[in-house]
Amino acid sequence: MPIIKILPHPEYCPQGAQVRAPAGTSICEALLDNHINIEHACDMSCACTTCHVIVREGMSSLNAPDENEEDLLDRAWGLEPNSRLSCQAFLGQSDVTVDIPKYSINHAKENH
Repeated sequence: MPIIKILPHPEYCPQGAQVRAPAGTSICEALLDNHINIEHACDMSCACTTCHVIVREGMSSLNAPDENEEDLLDRAWGLEPNSRLSCQAFLGQSDVTVDIPKYSINHAKENH
Protein backbone atom coordinates (compact mmCIF):
# COMPACT_ATOMS: atom_id res chain seq x y z
CA MET A 1 0.00 0.00 0.00
CA PRO A 2 1.62 3.28 -1.08
CA ILE A 3 2.40 6.06 1.39
CA ILE A 4 1.50 9.68 0.76
CA LYS A 5 3.91 12.04 2.48
CA ILE A 6 2.30 15.46 3.02
CA LEU A 7 4.76 18.29 3.54
CA PRO A 8 3.96 20.69 6.41
CA HIS A 9 1.04 23.07 5.78
CA PRO A 10 0.17 25.74 8.37
CA GLU A 11 -3.54 24.88 8.43
CA TYR A 12 -4.07 21.29 7.30
CA CYS A 13 -1.07 19.52 8.88
CA PRO A 14 1.46 21.86 10.52
CA GLN A 15 3.90 19.02 11.27
CA GLY A 16 3.45 17.28 7.94
CA ALA A 17 2.04 13.76 7.80
CA GLN A 18 2.29 10.35 6.22
CA VAL A 19 -0.78 8.32 5.33
CA ARG A 20 -1.28 4.95 3.65
CA ALA A 21 -3.96 4.31 1.06
CA PRO A 22 -4.69 1.52 -1.39
CA ALA A 23 -3.67 1.89 -5.02
CA GLY A 24 -6.55 3.38 -6.99
CA THR A 25 -7.48 5.85 -4.23
CA SER A 26 -7.37 9.55 -5.07
CA ILE A 27 -4.96 11.67 -3.07
CA CYS A 28 -7.92 13.81 -1.95
CA GLU A 29 -9.84 10.79 -0.63
CA ALA A 30 -6.78 9.49 1.17
CA LEU A 31 -6.14 12.83 2.88
CA LEU A 32 -9.77 13.24 3.93
CA ASP A 33 -9.93 9.64 5.21
CA ASN A 34 -6.96 10.48 7.43
CA HIS A 35 -8.41 13.72 8.86
CA ILE A 36 -6.37 16.07 6.68
CA ASN A 37 -9.25 18.29 5.64
CA ILE A 38 -8.02 19.62 2.31
CA GLU A 39 -10.51 21.89 0.54
CA HIS A 40 -12.65 20.19 -2.09
CA ALA A 41 -15.42 22.66 -2.92
CA CYS A 42 -16.85 20.66 -5.84
CA ASP A 43 -17.05 17.39 -3.86
CA MET A 44 -14.28 15.84 -5.96
CA SER A 45 -16.09 16.19 -9.29
CA CYS A 46 -13.21 17.93 -11.14
CA ALA A 47 -15.07 21.23 -11.34
CA CYS A 48 -12.80 23.54 -9.30
CA THR A 49 -9.17 23.84 -8.17
CA THR A 50 -9.51 23.94 -4.38
CA CYS A 51 -7.86 20.51 -3.92
CA HIS A 52 -4.76 21.50 -5.91
CA VAL A 53 -1.53 19.84 -4.75
CA ILE A 54 2.01 19.88 -6.04
CA VAL A 55 3.55 16.44 -6.42
CA ARG A 56 7.16 16.72 -5.23
CA GLU A 57 8.01 13.01 -5.64
CA GLY A 58 6.30 10.05 -7.26
CA MET A 59 4.52 11.76 -10.16
CA SER A 60 5.16 8.75 -12.40
CA SER A 61 3.16 6.55 -10.01
CA LEU A 62 -0.03 8.58 -10.59
CA ASN A 63 -2.46 8.32 -13.49
CA ALA A 64 -1.97 10.91 -16.23
CA PRO A 65 -4.15 14.03 -16.00
CA ASP A 66 -6.98 14.26 -18.50
CA GLU A 67 -7.78 17.34 -20.58
CA ASN A 68 -10.46 18.60 -18.17
CA GLU A 69 -8.04 18.50 -15.23
CA GLU A 70 -5.32 20.23 -17.25
CA ASP A 71 -7.74 22.99 -18.26
CA LEU A 72 -8.80 23.56 -14.64
CA LEU A 73 -5.23 23.56 -13.37
CA ASP A 74 -4.54 26.62 -15.53
CA ARG A 75 -6.65 28.53 -12.97
CA ALA A 76 -5.00 27.11 -9.83
CA TRP A 77 -3.16 29.42 -7.44
CA GLY A 78 0.58 28.65 -7.36
CA LEU A 79 0.53 26.38 -10.41
CA GLU A 80 3.75 24.41 -10.98
CA PRO A 81 4.73 21.82 -13.61
CA ASN A 82 3.93 18.98 -11.18
CA SER A 83 0.56 20.37 -10.08
CA ARG A 84 -2.42 18.03 -9.89
CA LEU A 85 -5.98 18.17 -8.64
CA SER A 86 -5.84 15.75 -5.75
CA CYS A 87 -9.35 14.49 -6.54
CA GLN A 88 -8.14 13.36 -9.98
CA ALA A 89 -4.70 12.02 -9.02
CA PHE A 90 -5.06 8.31 -8.29
CA LEU A 91 -2.35 6.36 -6.50
CA GLY A 92 -0.37 3.64 -8.22
CA GLN A 93 1.99 1.28 -6.42
CA SER A 94 4.72 3.75 -5.41
CA ASP A 95 4.90 6.36 -2.66
CA VAL A 96 4.26 10.03 -3.41
CA THR A 97 5.15 13.28 -1.68
CA VAL A 98 2.78 16.23 -2.00
CA ASP A 99 2.81 19.87 -1.05
CA ILE A 100 -0.53 21.62 -0.44
CA PRO A 101 -0.24 25.25 -1.60
CA LYS A 102 -0.75 27.86 1.10
CA TYR A 103 -3.77 29.30 -0.71
CA SER A 104 -6.37 28.13 -3.15
CA ILE A 105 -8.30 30.30 -5.57
CA ASN A 106 -11.37 29.97 -3.30
CA HIS A 107 -9.55 30.30 0.01
CA ALA A 108 -11.56 32.83 1.99
CA LYS A 109 -10.31 32.15 5.50
CA GLU A 110 -6.92 33.74 5.87
CA ASN A 111 -5.30 33.44 9.29
CA HIS A 112 -3.08 36.52 9.50
